[in-house]
Amino acid sequence: MSQVLERSPLEAGRDAVAAHSWHEGFDLLSEADKLEPLSAEDLEALAQAAWWTGRLDQCIAARERAHSLYIEAKNPRRAAVVALQVADDYFGKLAHSIGAGWFNRAERLLADEGDCVEQGHLTLMHGKSATAAGDHEAALQAAALTLDIGTRFGDRDLQAFGLLLEGRTRVSMGQVKAGLALLDEATVAAVSGELSPYSSGIIYCVAIGSTASLADYQRAGEWTEASQRWCERQSIAGFPGVCRVHRAEIIRLRGSWAEAESEARRALNELQGFNLEFAGHGFNEIGEIRLRMGDLDEARDAFRQAHELGHDPQPGMALLLLAEGKPEAALASIKRSLESGNYDKLGRCRLLSPMVSVAIAAGELDEARAAADEAQAIADEYDSPVLQACGLLSRGELKLVDGEPAAALKNFREAWQLWRQADLPYEAARARMMMGVALRAGGDEDGAVLEIQAARSVFEKLGAVLDLRRTMDLLGEEIAEGLPQSAAPSTRAQKTFMFTDIVSSTNLVGVMGDEAWERVLAWHDKTMRQLFMANCGEEVKQVGDGFFVAFDEASEAIECAVAIQRKLAEHRKESGFAPEVRIGLHTTQATAKAGDYAGKGVHEAARIGALAGGGEIVVSKDVVDAHKPRFPLSPFRSVELKGVDQPVAVASIDPQL
Repeated sequence: MSQVLERSPLEAGRDAVAAHSWHEGFDLLSEADKLEPLSAEDLEALAQAAWWTGRLDQCIAARERAHSLYIEAKNPRRAAVVALQVADDYFGKLAHSIGAGWFNRAERLLADEGDCVEQGHLTLMHGKSATAAGDHEAALQAAALTLDIGTRFGDRDLQAFGLLLEGRTRVSMGQVKAGLALLDEATVAAVSGELSPYSSGIIYCVAIGSTASLADYQRAGEWTEASQRWCERQSIAGFPGVCRVHRAEIIRLRGSWAEAESEARRALNELQGFNLEFAGHGFNEIGEIRLRMGDLDEARDAFRQAHELGHDPQPGMALLLLAEGKPEAALASIKRSLESGNYDKLGRCRLLSPMVSVAIAAGELDEARAAADEAQAIADEYDSPVLQACGLLSRGELKLVDGEPAAALKNFREAWQLWRQADLPYEAARARMMMGVALRAGGDEDGAVLEIQAARSVFEKLGAVLDLRRTMDLLGEEIAEGLPQSAAPSTRAQKTFMFTDIVSSTNLVGVMGDEAWERVLAWHDKTMRQLFMANCGEEVKQVGDGFFVAFDEASEAIECAVAIQRKLAEHRKESGFAPEVRIGLHTTQATAKAGDYAGKGVHEAARIGALAGGGEIVVSKDVVDAHKPRFPLSPFRSVELKGVDQPVAVASIDPQL
């Protein structure tokens, strides 16, 4: 008889991290740490698994412990590298003073270490700081030194970071061709698998951000798709949110607003407590989407949250104020941002074209002309067709005001052609609407109607309600009272749906009394929502004593369901009581509209949830086909669901093993 020897949690955890099975690695190493305190190297592995699964607090705690052990072992070089990682983590939480303290500690630890590969990590951090401060000369020096150290010590990650830092800096300096070539070279290294997962992720993010800032959306879109595939291969949460914000922007610009908002909201789930700076970007993206859809209240709330997290919500906030009929407030708002000194040239260009529209509405034509001139100069310097289109639209608006409709029409038509070539439907439709306005001003009513009708069709398809209303007004159409202030076109989406419910809640209320039950229910709701957020779940609605939740990935739904049952079991063991919850999961297509989902698949998911008993997780075969669980799975059984024609195969997941 053969005997199977089970590996210890420590050995299994090490193997899981080495295989980039981050969830499994985190669980196993956490278990091993309870049995016996981990070594510094294993604490670093635990921190890495925590980082990739979006558990930043646990990541920091593990790294701080590893740092202390390296200090005790008189290993200042490794202690310094870990200190730099902790500094980066605190910067992500916007705890800048604490981050600076860890950075200074790393610098002190390496002060007497001479020439070593660890100095490259310190130099890289200096380069990041110089970039943030706009000190191009210092950033280029740091990039060259990082590349040199990486080359001499054979560190591929440092070599790629050196290229990345120089490329990003040269793009910011207007040396676009040279900068993009360096960014492409660094990103190819990430694609080919030459680098560590962390380095690959950072490089993807910076490359996408840099190309998006140039309005080179084709290149940004290509790298975004590559990064998405890479994230899926890594089976990670947390860091993808950074890339996902960029992806949401690209999707929005391509005209798929419902999909873009879904992507941005998922990014927020991944980024809350992980990287608050990029969470601010995520809220800003939702604000931009909601503004275009005419949902001014939601847009204002999203911009407010972006501002609270340190992200300047411009030009969206100024355009929101303009849409509310407050041109003077809008102009003051966008001028404050431009005068703050927080924007480089590319950042300013993104604000200058909207400022032209705002300044014209406020009657400040000199300020509008100054903004248009500066925007044009920046577009010429960076040779970006999309930025050129923005400048053309602004100049056309000014020529209309100056009574030159023929010249304005020429500008609008050129802008429309550039935006159409860049596949930016909303911007192209706006240019076409303005072409109609210019044609009408020049006396060509038939031509005007054709252009405005073409723009109207695009706005209606996109759900751009404010612009749709404007075209209807220009066409003399009656705007029905029933036309909503915002419109979200329905789309079909592949999701994994979760339904949860507290078992025998009515009996529990009778036994415990209303007051005690309300306290239990409040704890239950808070705990469930924390776990939904931690696992990238979108709470669709609360249903009785349970929840309806949507997940983009079956793996995330499974991890969340197991986490819920484990948390409840743990609380039951520690505190003596926790309500028993049933959970059902089903992967299916559904119709998504206005934050809700409908269709046959949703009904199937609800029925599957009702099959489960207390503490049980029941999943459909569709869930397992989408992602094989890493937890024990019972044999499938065929069940009849009320209102469903065909039997459905389901199984149960054991969350405690």
